[in-house]
Amino acid sequence: MAMKHGAAAVSNSETAARRVSSFLATHPKVRLGLLLSAPLGWLVTVYIVALALLLVTAFWSVDSFTGEIDRSFTLDNIFSVFSGSLYVAVTARTLLVALAVTVIDVAIAIPIAFYMAKVASPKVRRGMVIAVLLPLWASYLVKVYAWRSVLSGEGILQWLLDPIGWETPGYGLGAVIIALSYLWLPFVILPIYAGLERVPNSLIEASSDLGASSSLTLRNVVFPMALPAVIAGSIFSFSLSLGDYITVNIVGGANQMLGNLVYTNVGAANNLPLASAIGLIPLVIIFGYLWLVRRTGALRNL
Repeated sequence: MAMKHGAAAVSNSETAARRVSSFLATHPKVRLGLLLSAPLGWLVTVYIVALALLLVTAFWSVDSFTGEIDRSFTLDNIFSVFSGSLYVAVTARTLLVALAVTVIDVAIAIPIAFYMAKVASPKVRRGMVIAVLLPLWASYLVKVYAWRSVLSGEGILQWLLDPIGWETPGYGLGAVIIALSYLWLPFVILPIYAGLERVPNSLIEASSDLGASSSLTLRNVVFPMALPAVIAGSIFSFSLSLGDYITVNIVGGANQMLGNLVYTNVGAANNLPLASAIGLIPLVIIFGYLWLVRRTGALRNL
């Protein structure tokens, strides 16, 4: 009798499993929702909630006598950040650095990615992919301090420039742009390489057969199809440069960027509400950048 009950229980569980399997097989949206529920839940909890708390904290203040956070609503931090001359100047400097890094990285990445995707043999392509990925295995701090050594007055760059009478740029915004361009270059090369690899060789050959020059083919055939990948790479370099503060501390001399102001107010000044308000500036900038990119329609094929 017990064996019959056990067999019936196994049969019922198998029937239920088949029903669930059949239901999922005929409802792909439900299957996709179940697959994405865990990562989306983690994203909402860790990222969206953190951003919401950042926004809320920006409307608080710090009591000047006790140093305690006053949770009453105020717009003082927002007005100070978006109208104060110091924050406007630092925002302009940060934006300039991020744009310069992005332009430099895209200009370097496009020919490298094109050669990897369309010209190099499979063996050379694999070697170049490894070469692009190798810097990512090294520590961030090691790479930045290496650039500090290279750019110093007694570094290898000065030794190379001495015979022609030139000098190293030293520490400053130029050094920050050089170091950040080096740091984020792999993040720009890889998306562009992936985008160019998807461009059919038959289109390039057809353009050549129709009499188009190489430059005309690149401008009218290859670049429009690779533009979403270029923009994806630029988002990496632009957003990462906006939030960086360690590189500026190491090779930037006396210059400050938005990340440095956030770090200072969180640490030495112990003013978390003001730091949160400053942190909203790069968020507004990157969301504005994404909005402009979306308006152009360049991301429709991503």
